[in-house]
Amino acid sequence: MSNEFDLTKLLAERGGERYGLHSRYLNHQLPRMLRTIGFDKVYERGEGAHFWDEEGNDYLDMLSGFGVMGLGRNHPVVRKALHDVLDASLADLTRFDCPPLPGLLAEKLLAHSPHLDRAFFCNSGTEAVETALKFARYATGRPRILYCGHAFHGLTAGSLSVNGEAGFRDGFAPLLPDTAVELGDLAALERELARGDVAGFVVEPIQGKGVHEAPPGFLSAAQELLRRHGALLIADEVQTGLGRTGDFYAHQHEDGVEPDLVCVAKALSGGYVPVGATLGKDWIFKKVYSSMDRVLVHSASFGSNAQAMAAGLAVLSVVEDEQVVANARATGDLLRTRLAALVGRYELLHEVRGRGLMIGIEFGRPSSLKLRSRWTMLQAARKGLFAQMVVVPLLQRHRILTQVSGDRLEVIKLIPPLIIGEPEVDRFVEAFTAVMDDAHGGSGLMWDFGRTLVKQAVAGR
Repeated sequence: MSNEFDLTKLLAERGGERYGLHSRYLNHQLPRMLRTIGFDKVYERGEGAHFWDEEGNDYLDMLSGFGVMGLGRNHPVVRKALHDVLDASLADLTRFDCPPLPGLLAEKLLAHSPHLDRAFFCNSGTEAVETALKFARYATGRPRILYCGHAFHGLTAGSLSVNGEAGFRDGFAPLLPDTAVELGDLAALERELARGDVAGFVVEPIQGKGVHEAPPGFLSAAQELLRRHGALLIADEVQTGLGRTGDFYAHQHEDGVEPDLVCVAKALSGGYVPVGATLGKDWIFKKVYSSMDRVLVHSASFGSNAQAMAAGLAVLSVVEDEQVVANARATGDLLRTRLAALVGRYELLHEVRGRGLMIGIEFGRPSSLKLRSRWTMLQAARKGLFAQMVVVPLLQRHRILTQVSGDRLEVIKLIPPLIIGEPEVDRFVEAFTAVMDDAHGGSGLMWDFGRTLVKQAVAGR
Protein backbone atom coordinates (compact mmCIF):
# COMPACT_ATOMS: atom_id res chain seq x y z
CA MET A 1 0.00 0.00 0.00
CA SER A 2 1.42 3.37 -0.96
CA ASN A 3 1.12 6.33 1.33
CA GLU A 4 0.97 9.70 -0.35
CA PHE A 5 1.51 11.81 2.78
CA ASP A 6 3.49 14.90 1.75
CA LEU A 7 4.38 17.25 4.60
CA THR A 8 5.72 19.97 2.33
CA LYS A 9 2.50 19.96 0.33
CA LEU A 10 0.36 19.98 3.49
CA LEU A 11 2.17 23.02 4.88
CA ALA A 12 1.94 24.81 1.54
CA GLU A 13 -1.80 24.17 1.35
CA ARG A 14 -2.81 24.82 4.95
CA GLY A 15 0.04 26.68 6.66
CA GLY A 16 -1.91 29.91 6.32
CA GLU A 17 -4.59 28.51 8.66
CA ARG A 18 -2.21 28.38 11.61
CA TYR A 19 -3.96 30.94 13.84
CA GLY A 20 -7.41 29.60 13.02
CA LEU A 21 -6.35 26.03 13.80
CA HIS A 22 -4.96 27.09 17.17
CA SER A 23 -8.14 29.02 17.96
CA ARG A 24 -10.34 26.04 17.18
CA TYR A 25 -8.36 23.03 18.42
CA LEU A 26 -5.64 24.16 20.86
CA ASN A 27 -5.24 26.88 23.51
CA HIS A 28 -7.68 29.48 22.13
CA GLN A 29 -6.22 32.22 24.31
CA LEU A 30 -2.79 32.05 22.63
CA PRO A 31 -3.80 33.51 19.23
CA ARG A 32 -6.02 36.02 21.03
CA MET A 33 -3.09 37.21 23.15
CA LEU A 34 -0.72 37.36 20.15
CA ARG A 35 -3.16 39.46 18.13
CA THR A 36 -3.75 41.80 21.08
CA ILE A 37 -0.06 42.74 21.37
CA GLY A 38 0.69 42.58 17.66
CA PHE A 39 2.79 39.42 17.85
CA ASP A 40 0.67 37.47 15.34
CA LYS A 41 3.50 37.15 12.83
CA VAL A 42 4.00 34.35 10.33
CA TYR A 43 7.57 33.05 10.55
CA GLU A 44 8.77 30.88 7.70
CA ARG A 45 12.30 29.74 8.61
CA GLY A 46 15.06 30.13 11.17
CA GLU A 47 18.84 29.87 11.27
CA GLY A 48 21.18 30.63 14.13
CA ALA A 49 19.96 33.62 16.14
CA HIS A 50 17.63 34.82 13.39
CA PHE A 51 14.34 33.94 11.74
CA TRP A 52 12.43 35.33 8.79
CA ASP A 53 8.77 36.10 8.20
CA GLU A 54 6.72 35.42 5.09
CA GLU A 55 7.86 38.71 3.57
CA GLY A 56 11.54 37.88 4.03
CA ASN A 57 12.13 40.28 6.95
CA ASP A 58 14.93 39.29 9.33
CA TYR A 59 14.22 39.06 13.10
CA LEU A 60 16.75 38.81 15.91
CA ASP A 61 15.85 36.17 18.49
CA MET A 62 16.63 37.27 22.06
CA LEU A 63 14.30 34.64 23.53
CA SER A 64 15.64 31.36 22.05
CA GLY A 65 12.39 29.50 22.59
CA PHE A 66 12.52 30.15 26.37
CA GLY A 67 16.10 28.86 26.33
CA VAL A 68 15.60 25.76 24.19
CA MET A 69 17.52 27.14 21.20
CA GLY A 70 20.84 27.46 23.01
CA LEU A 71 22.74 26.81 19.79
CA GLY A 72 20.30 28.80 17.70
CA ARG A 73 17.99 27.31 15.13
CA ASN A 74 18.99 24.49 12.78
CA HIS A 75 22.59 24.03 13.86
CA PRO A 76 24.24 21.92 11.13
CA VAL A 77 26.01 19.55 13.54
CA VAL A 78 22.77 18.69 15.34
CA ARG A 79 20.89 18.37 12.05
CA LYS A 80 23.50 15.94 10.71
CA ALA A 81 23.39 13.85 13.91
CA LEU A 82 19.62 13.49 13.59
CA HIS A 83 19.85 12.56 9.91
CA ASP A 84 22.51 10.00 10.81
CA VAL A 85 20.50 8.40 13.62
CA LEU A 86 17.39 8.16 11.43
CA ASP A 87 19.39 6.67 8.57
CA ALA A 88 20.87 4.09 10.97
CA SER A 89 17.41 2.47 11.43
CA LEU A 90 18.27 1.51 14.99
CA ALA A 91 16.17 -0.95 16.99
CA ASP A 92 15.19 1.82 19.37
CA LEU A 93 13.19 1.60 22.62
CA THR A 94 13.01 -2.19 22.77
CA ARG A 95 12.97 -1.64 26.56
CA PHE A 96 14.92 -4.86 27.10
CA ASP A 97 18.42 -3.96 25.96
CA CYS A 98 21.13 -1.43 26.80
CA PRO A 99 21.73 0.72 23.70
CA PRO A 100 24.98 2.70 23.56
CA LEU A 101 23.70 6.25 22.99
CA PRO A 102 22.21 6.83 26.49
CA GLY A 103 25.42 5.62 28.11
CA LEU A 104 27.54 7.80 25.86
CA LEU A 105 25.44 10.89 26.55
CA ALA A 106 25.48 10.22 30.30
CA GLU A 107 29.26 9.83 30.19
CA LYS A 108 29.70 13.11 28.32
CA LEU A 109 27.22 15.06 30.47
CA LEU A 110 28.67 13.75 33.74
CA ALA A 111 32.15 14.77 32.58
CA HIS A 112 30.91 18.35 33.06
CA SER A 113 29.40 17.39 36.44
CA PRO A 114 32.40 16.19 38.47
CA HIS A 115 30.51 15.58 41.71
CA LEU A 116 27.71 13.53 40.17
CA ASP A 117 27.75 9.91 39.09
CA ARG A 118 24.58 8.81 37.27
CA ALA A 119 21.90 10.12 34.93
CA PHE A 120 18.22 9.50 34.32
CA PHE A 121 16.91 10.67 30.93
CA CYS A 122 13.37 11.90 30.39
CA ASN A 123 11.59 14.29 28.04
CA SER A 124 11.49 17.75 29.61
CA GLY A 125 12.59 20.04 32.39
CA THR A 126 9.48 19.46 34.46
CA GLU A 127 10.02 15.68 34.25
CA ALA A 128 13.62 16.15 35.35
CA VAL A 129 12.37 18.06 38.39
CA GLU A 130 9.70 15.43 39.08
CA THR A 131 12.45 12.79 39.05
CA ALA A 132 14.58 14.79 41.48
CA LEU A 133 11.63 15.25 43.86
CA LYS A 134 10.84 11.53 43.82
CA PHE A 135 14.48 10.51 44.25
CA ALA A 136 15.00 12.96 47.13
CA ARG A 137 11.91 11.75 48.96
CA TYR A 138 12.77 8.08 48.52
CA ALA A 139 16.45 8.44 49.33
CA THR A 140 15.81 10.35 52.56
CA GLY A 141 12.53 8.73 53.56
CA ARG A 142 11.05 12.18 54.12
CA PRO A 143 8.04 13.86 52.49
CA ARG A 144 8.68 17.59 52.33
CA ILE A 145 10.52 19.68 49.71
CA LEU A 146 11.58 23.29 50.26
CA TYR A 147 11.62 25.76 47.39
CA CYS A 148 12.00 29.50 46.86
CA GLY A 149 9.38 32.17 46.45
CA HIS A 150 9.01 33.22 42.80
CA ALA A 151 10.64 29.98 41.64
CA PHE A 152 9.63 28.22 38.44
CA HIS A 153 10.33 24.49 38.18
CA GLY A 154 7.64 23.33 35.77
CA LEU A 155 3.90 22.84 35.56
CA THR A 156 3.20 19.15 36.15
CA ALA A 157 1.67 18.38 39.53
CA GLY A 158 4.87 17.62 41.44
CA SER A 159 6.93 20.47 40.02
CA LEU A 160 3.93 22.78 40.40
CA SER A 161 4.11 22.05 44.14
CA VAL A 162 7.50 23.79 44.20
CA ASN A 163 6.43 26.65 41.91
CA GLY A 164 6.67 29.97 43.69
CA GLU A 165 4.16 31.81 41.50
CA ALA A 166 0.60 31.72 42.83
CA GLY A 167 -0.85 32.37 39.38
CA PHE A 168 0.35 28.99 38.19
CA ARG A 169 -0.81 27.14 41.33
CA ASP A 170 -4.28 28.65 41.72
CA GLY A 171 -7.04 26.12 41.17
CA PHE A 172 -4.81 23.03 41.09
CA ALA A 173 -4.63 22.23 44.82
CA PRO A 174 -4.08 20.06 46.74
CA LEU A 175 -0.41 19.70 45.84
CA LEU A 176 2.56 18.06 47.57
CA PRO A 177 3.42 19.05 51.17
CA ASP A 178 6.07 21.58 50.24
CA THR A 179 7.09 24.92 51.75
CA ALA A 180 8.48 28.15 50.27
CA VAL A 181 11.37 30.15 51.67
CA GLU A 182 12.72 33.32 50.13
CA LEU A 183 15.86 33.12 48.01
CA GLY A 184 18.74 34.05 50.31
CA ASP A 185 16.85 33.56 53.60
CA LEU A 186 19.10 31.11 55.47
CA ALA A 187 17.24 31.59 58.75
CA ALA A 188 13.96 30.48 57.17
CA LEU A 189 15.71 27.53 55.56
CA GLU A 190 17.22 26.41 58.85
CA ARG A 191 13.91 26.85 60.65
CA GLU A 192 12.16 24.50 58.21
CA LEU A 193 14.99 21.97 58.26
CA ALA A 194 14.81 21.78 62.03
CA ARG A 195 11.39 20.15 61.75
CA GLY A 196 13.14 16.99 60.56
CA ASP A 197 10.81 16.10 57.68
CA VAL A 198 12.58 17.81 54.78
CA ALA A 199 13.83 15.63 51.92
CA GLY A 200 15.48 18.39 49.94
CA PHE A 201 15.71 21.99 48.84
CA VAL A 202 15.21 22.72 45.13
CA VAL A 203 16.64 26.00 43.87
CA GLU A 204 17.44 27.83 40.66
CA PRO A 205 20.90 29.41 41.07
CA ILE A 206 19.47 32.27 39.01
CA GLN A 207 15.69 32.49 38.99
CA GLY A 208 14.11 32.74 35.57
CA LYS A 209 11.25 34.88 36.88
CA GLY A 210 12.79 38.32 37.28
CA VAL A 211 16.38 37.09 36.78
CA HIS A 212 17.30 37.12 40.47
CA GLU A 213 20.61 35.50 41.42
CA ALA A 214 21.14 33.72 44.71
CA PRO A 215 23.10 36.06 47.03
CA PRO A 216 26.86 35.36 47.26
CA GLY A 217 27.51 32.48 49.62
CA PHE A 218 23.87 31.44 49.90
CA LEU A 219 24.15 28.15 48.00
CA SER A 220 27.22 26.95 49.91
CA ALA A 221 25.68 27.95 53.25
CA ALA A 222 22.40 26.24 52.28
CA GLN A 223 24.34 23.13 51.29
CA GLU A 224 26.00 23.02 54.72
CA LEU A 225 22.64 23.35 56.48
CA LEU A 226 21.06 20.66 54.32
CA ARG A 227 23.88 18.19 54.97
CA ARG A 228 23.74 18.87 58.67
CA HIS A 229 20.01 18.02 58.66
CA GLY A 230 20.24 15.03 56.30
CA ALA A 231 18.48 16.71 53.36
CA LEU A 232 19.52 17.07 49.71
CA LEU A 233 20.43 20.07 47.57
CA ILE A 234 18.66 19.98 44.19
CA ALA A 235 19.91 22.47 41.59
CA ASP A 236 17.41 23.25 38.85
CA GLU A 237 19.66 24.08 35.90
CA VAL A 238 16.97 23.52 33.27
CA GLN A 239 17.36 27.06 31.94
CA THR A 240 20.73 28.04 33.41
CA GLY A 241 22.65 24.90 32.46
CA LEU A 242 24.88 24.14 29.45
CA GLY A 243 26.63 27.50 29.45
CA ARG A 244 23.76 29.98 29.70
CA THR A 245 25.34 31.96 32.57
CA GLY A 246 28.96 31.78 31.41
CA ASP A 247 29.80 28.56 33.24
CA PHE A 248 28.58 25.10 32.29
CA TYR A 249 26.24 25.24 35.31
CA ALA A 250 25.17 28.36 37.17
CA HIS A 251 25.92 26.78 40.56
CA GLN A 252 29.57 26.53 39.52
CA HIS A 253 29.95 30.30 39.93
CA GLU A 254 30.13 29.67 43.67
CA ASP A 255 33.07 27.63 44.96
CA GLY A 256 32.36 24.46 46.87
CA VAL A 257 28.75 23.99 45.78
CA GLU A 258 28.16 20.31 44.97
CA PRO A 259 24.44 19.56 44.54
CA ASP A 260 23.17 16.07 45.23
CA LEU A 261 20.85 16.25 42.22
CA VAL A 262 20.94 18.49 39.14
CA CYS A 263 18.15 18.93 36.58
CA VAL A 264 18.93 19.87 32.97
CA ALA A 265 16.88 20.07 29.77
CA LYS A 266 16.04 22.84 27.24
CA ALA A 267 19.35 23.53 25.41
CA LEU A 268 20.34 19.85 25.62
CA SER A 269 17.72 19.18 22.94
CA GLY A 270 19.42 21.29 20.29
CA GLY A 271 15.95 22.67 19.68
CA TYR A 272 14.82 19.46 17.97
CA VAL A 273 13.96 16.50 20.20
CA PRO A 274 12.64 17.03 23.76
CA VAL A 275 15.10 15.72 26.32
CA GLY A 276 15.66 16.21 30.03
CA ALA A 277 18.06 14.68 32.51
CA THR A 278 18.35 14.29 36.25
CA LEU A 279 21.93 13.82 37.38
CA GLY A 280 22.69 12.54 40.83
CA LYS A 281 25.05 10.93 43.26
CA ASP A 282 25.61 7.21 43.08
CA TRP A 283 24.13 6.42 46.50
CA ILE A 284 20.82 8.10 45.62
CA PHE A 285 20.37 6.08 42.43
CA LYS A 286 21.38 2.87 44.19
CA LYS A 287 18.83 3.47 46.91
CA VAL A 288 16.02 4.15 44.42
CA TYR A 289 16.97 1.19 42.22
CA SER A 290 17.87 -1.02 45.17
CA SER A 291 16.97 -4.40 43.64
CA MET A 292 15.98 -6.04 40.37
CA ASP A 293 12.37 -5.85 41.56
CA ARG A 294 12.69 -2.06 41.45
CA VAL A 295 14.39 -1.81 38.05
CA LEU A 296 11.40 0.05 36.53
CA VAL A 297 10.24 1.88 39.65
CA HIS A 298 10.92 5.14 37.84
CA SER A 299 11.06 5.27 34.05
CA ALA A 300 9.87 7.23 31.01
CA SER A 301 8.38 5.65 27.89
CA PHE A 302 10.32 7.91 25.52
CA GLY A 303 13.27 8.54 27.81
CA SER A 304 16.66 7.71 26.28
CA ASN A 305 15.23 7.44 22.76
CA ALA A 306 17.91 7.43 20.08
CA GLN A 307 16.95 10.73 18.46
CA ALA A 308 17.06 12.62 21.77
CA MET A 309 20.35 11.02 22.76
CA ALA A 310 21.89 11.83 19.37
CA ALA A 311 20.75 15.44 19.68
CA GLY A 312 22.22 15.71 23.18
CA LEU A 313 25.55 14.25 22.11
CA ALA A 314 25.73 16.64 19.17
CA VAL A 315 24.87 19.61 21.39
CA LEU A 316 27.60 18.82 23.89
CA SER A 317 30.08 18.34 21.06
CA VAL A 318 29.25 21.81 19.71
CA VAL A 319 29.39 23.34 23.20
CA GLU A 320 32.91 21.98 23.62
CA ASP A 321 34.28 22.45 20.10
CA GLU A 322 32.89 25.94 19.47
CA GLN A 323 33.67 27.28 22.97
CA VAL A 324 30.04 28.16 23.51
CA VAL A 325 30.39 28.67 27.28
CA ALA A 326 33.23 31.16 26.88
CA ASN A 327 31.27 32.99 24.19
CA ALA A 328 28.22 33.25 26.45
CA ARG A 329 30.39 34.73 29.19
CA ALA A 330 32.17 37.26 26.97
CA THR A 331 29.13 38.30 24.91
CA GLY A 332 26.96 38.44 28.00
CA ASP A 333 29.46 40.68 29.78
CA LEU A 334 29.52 42.98 26.75
CA LEU A 335 25.74 43.18 26.46
CA ARG A 336 25.16 43.66 30.17
CA THR A 337 27.87 46.34 30.42
CA ARG A 338 26.48 48.33 27.51
CA LEU A 339 22.94 48.13 28.86
CA ALA A 340 24.02 49.02 32.40
CA ALA A 341 25.65 52.17 31.02
CA LEU A 342 22.17 53.37 30.02
CA VAL A 343 20.75 53.26 33.56
CA GLY A 344 21.86 56.78 34.38
CA ARG A 345 20.58 58.05 31.04
CA TYR A 346 16.96 56.89 31.38
CA GLU A 347 14.97 57.45 34.56
CA LEU A 348 12.54 54.64 33.73
CA LEU A 349 15.45 52.17 33.55
CA HIS A 350 16.35 51.04 37.07
CA GLU A 351 18.68 48.04 36.88
CA VAL A 352 20.44 45.63 34.56
CA ARG A 353 21.45 42.32 36.18
CA GLY A 354 22.28 38.69 35.43
CA ARG A 355 25.15 36.49 34.33
CA GLY A 356 26.34 35.43 30.92
CA LEU A 357 23.50 35.50 28.43
CA MET A 358 20.76 35.53 31.06
CA ILE A 359 20.03 39.20 31.62
CA GLY A 360 17.21 41.05 33.37
CA ILE A 361 16.33 44.66 32.50
CA GLU A 362 14.17 46.18 35.23
CA PHE A 363 12.08 49.34 34.89
CA GLY A 364 10.82 51.47 37.74
CA ARG A 365 9.11 54.63 38.88
CA PRO A 366 10.60 57.74 37.20
CA SER A 367 11.41 60.96 39.00
CA SER A 368 10.03 63.59 36.61
CA LEU A 369 6.39 64.59 37.09
CA LYS A 370 5.25 63.99 33.50
CA LEU A 371 6.69 60.48 33.28
CA ARG A 372 5.63 59.67 36.83
CA SER A 373 1.99 60.41 36.06
CA ARG A 374 2.09 58.10 33.04
CA TRP A 375 3.86 55.39 35.03
CA THR A 376 1.23 55.66 37.77
CA MET A 377 -1.54 55.29 35.18
CA LEU A 378 -0.02 52.04 33.96
CA GLN A 379 0.62 50.68 37.45
CA ALA A 380 -2.94 51.43 38.54
CA ALA A 381 -4.29 49.37 35.65
CA ARG A 382 -1.89 46.45 35.92
CA LYS A 383 1.73 46.07 36.99
CA GLY A 384 3.96 44.93 34.15
CA LEU A 385 2.40 47.03 31.39
CA PHE A 386 5.43 49.26 30.89
CA ALA A 387 7.70 46.29 30.25
CA GLN A 388 5.14 45.07 27.72
CA MET A 389 5.22 48.54 26.15
CA VAL A 390 8.95 48.02 25.55
CA VAL A 391 8.69 44.45 24.25
CA VAL A 392 6.09 45.33 21.60
CA PRO A 393 8.01 48.08 19.73
CA LEU A 394 11.19 46.02 19.94
CA LEU A 395 9.38 43.45 17.80
CA GLN A 396 7.14 45.63 15.66
CA ARG A 397 9.61 48.39 14.82
CA HIS A 398 12.98 46.73 15.25
CA ARG A 399 12.15 43.06 14.61
CA ILE A 400 13.69 41.82 17.86
CA LEU A 401 11.86 39.18 19.90
CA THR A 402 12.05 39.48 23.70
CA GLN A 403 9.80 38.61 26.64
CA VAL A 404 8.48 40.11 29.86
CA SER A 405 10.05 38.05 32.62
CA GLY A 406 6.87 37.03 34.38
CA ASP A 407 3.34 38.13 35.17
CA ARG A 408 3.12 41.59 36.75
CA LEU A 409 6.88 42.13 36.55
CA GLU A 410 8.45 45.25 35.11
CA VAL A 411 11.39 43.18 33.89
CA ILE A 412 12.44 42.09 30.41
CA LYS A 413 14.49 38.90 30.29
CA LEU A 414 17.09 38.35 27.59
CA ILE A 415 18.01 34.71 26.96
CA PRO A 416 19.31 34.72 23.37
CA PRO A 417 21.07 31.82 21.66
CA LEU A 418 24.51 31.32 23.19
CA ILE A 419 26.14 31.77 19.80
CA ILE A 420 25.39 35.49 19.37
CA GLY A 421 28.26 37.98 19.15
CA GLU A 422 29.00 41.68 18.94
CA PRO A 423 26.82 42.35 15.84
CA GLU A 424 23.74 41.10 17.68
CA VAL A 425 24.70 43.10 20.78
CA ASP A 426 25.01 46.23 18.64
CA ARG A 427 21.63 45.62 17.04
CA PHE A 428 19.85 45.07 20.33
CA VAL A 429 21.41 48.01 22.17
CA GLU A 430 20.66 50.36 19.27
CA ALA A 431 17.03 49.24 19.15
CA PHE A 432 16.60 49.33 22.94
CA THR A 433 18.07 52.85 23.04
CA ALA A 434 15.60 53.98 20.38
CA VAL A 435 12.67 52.56 22.35
CA MET A 436 13.89 54.23 25.55
CA ASP A 437 14.31 57.53 23.72
CA ASP A 438 10.72 57.19 22.53
CA ALA A 439 9.43 56.40 26.03
CA HIS A 440 11.23 59.33 27.61
CA GLY A 441 10.50 61.76 24.79
CA GLY A 442 6.78 61.51 25.29
CA SER A 443 6.13 60.30 21.74
CA GLY A 444 2.49 59.54 21.09
CA LEU A 445 3.07 56.12 19.51
CA MET A 446 4.42 54.28 22.53
CA TRP A 447 2.16 55.90 25.12
CA ASP A 448 -0.88 55.49 22.85
CA PHE A 449 -0.17 51.79 22.93
CA GLY A 450 0.15 52.05 26.72
CA ARG A 451 -3.35 53.52 26.92
CA THR A 452 -4.62 50.63 24.81
CA LEU A 453 -3.03 48.17 27.25
CA VAL A 454 -4.62 50.04 30.17
CA LYS A 455 -8.09 49.75 28.60
CA GLN A 456 -7.61 46.03 27.99
CA ALA A 457 -6.33 45.48 31.53
CA VAL A 458 -9.29 47.30 33.06
CA ALA A 459 -11.77 45.49 30.80
CA GLY A 460 -10.27 42.15 31.75
CA ARG A 461 -10.82 42.59 35.48
